[in-house]
Amino acid sequence: MISTARVKVALVAGALLLALPVGGCSTSIADLPLIGTPADAPARPKEVGAYPAVHDLPQDRPEAAMDAAERNKVSSELIAARDRQAAIAAAEAAAAAAKNPAAK
Repeated sequence: MISTARVKVALVAGALLLALPVGGCSTSIADLPLIGTPADAPARPKEVGAYPAVHDLPQDRPEAAMDAAERNKVSSELIAARDRQAAIAAAEAAAAAAKNPAAK
């Protein structure tokens, strides 16, 4: 006598084995009117578009990139802003802890 667990495993394995070959037909199935795309989906173009030119490089920028002095200035400004925010956050946390010492 075959157990029900073995039957379930056999059914799942059979379903997987049948699903693999049918998965190769997914583009054909998508074109069927009853199964395919929803009614509110936009229509497909008649001709397939060309692939993008992936090997073409973009044009050079009209302006030069930042030099080292500008990068250092921006970096120091960002570090100063980060330090100010950290000090504000620490002060707010200390004030909250002072108001409610039981929250620890």
